[in-house]
Amino acid sequence: MFKRTVKTLTLVAALGSAWAGTAAHAADSIKLGYAKCAHCSAVALVPAQAENGVQIEGVNFNTGNDVLTALVSKNLDVAQVTYLHFVTALDKGFDVVAIAGQINGGSRLLISSALPVQADDWAGLKKTIADFKAQGKPFRVGASRGNAQDLHMRGTFAKHGIDVNKDLQFVNIPNPADHLQALRRNEVEMISAVDPFAAQIVLSDAAKLFSFPYDQAAGKLSNLIVTRSDVLKAKPAGVLEAVRGVIKVNAALGKNQTLFVDTIQKATGLPPAVAQGSVSNLYPDHHMYRPATKAIAQMMYDLKYLRTDVTPKIDKAMDYSFLEKVTGQPKAAMGY
Repeated sequence: MFKRTVKTLTLVAALGSAWAGTAAHAADSIKLGYAKCAHCSAVALVPAQAENGVQIEGVNFNTGNDVLTALVSKNLDVAQVTYLHFVTALDKGFDVVAIAGQINGGSRLLISSALPVQADDWAGLKKTIADFKAQGKPFRVGASRGNAQDLHMRGTFAKHGIDVNKDLQFVNIPNPADHLQALRRNEVEMISAVDPFAAQIVLSDAAKLFSFPYDQAAGKLSNLIVTRSDVLKAKPAGVLEAVRGVIKVNAALGKNQTLFVDTIQKATGLPPAVAQGSVSNLYPDHHMYRPATKAIAQMMYDLKYLRTDVTPKIDKAMDYSFLEKVTGQPKAAMGY
């Protein structure tokens, strides 16, 4: 009788322990937000990678701004945003903490196919701009103001001695999907476009590649994974699984280009050939580049996209501990 009672109590204790574990995992369940874009689409694969009983729910939004809004209003636990969103959030005083990189690249500087300027011929571009000015015509360059491609374009022009505000006429085209039609309607001579729309423009012969605008302080940085400090305290296991999932997905994309193309095509609805054309300019990357993030913040402040200089806040707002746990590498090896 005594043995049966002990056995029963042991079983109850074991079940209690299991239930406690389940409750802990439920508490660590994560809502992961991401936007509808080629860069962002791979995040949709992360929930299936969760381990150790943690559940991750993927939530898709139309834009990165929507994702950031949901995170700071506590409707999400973890979010994929751009480096620019991260810096902008710090400028606004929001509680955001970067925990991993996600993907970089995706920018192209394209020039009208009708202009006789060859790729990376900056002297030829400057001469063409001067010819337009001599004829009393503005040389118009389009971009979506405030996005990564806008920043990349402004930075690389400055590096080559071209002032966007004095030498060119900037045309703001808010929706990147409209860049192709702007070129076809002859509304701009050049455009800083994001893939896969950039690949679509080249494939349709509306413009040709002039340069990849990565020769500036921000390099080719694009996306980060971020959370809030209260989530870090309340759901550390969930945050860890989210970071582990991003790293696993990135590794899979690096080995399987077909998976990468299919994921982009499903997210954008663009033809497979366009998705295929954009993959060579996208770089899955879980590293977080702290010095370059400060350079981005400085560029945005200099361009008056920010109200304050947030570079002093960036050290505290980038937490490498989850990357270190998942990879077993020190933060010095991951962009710190």
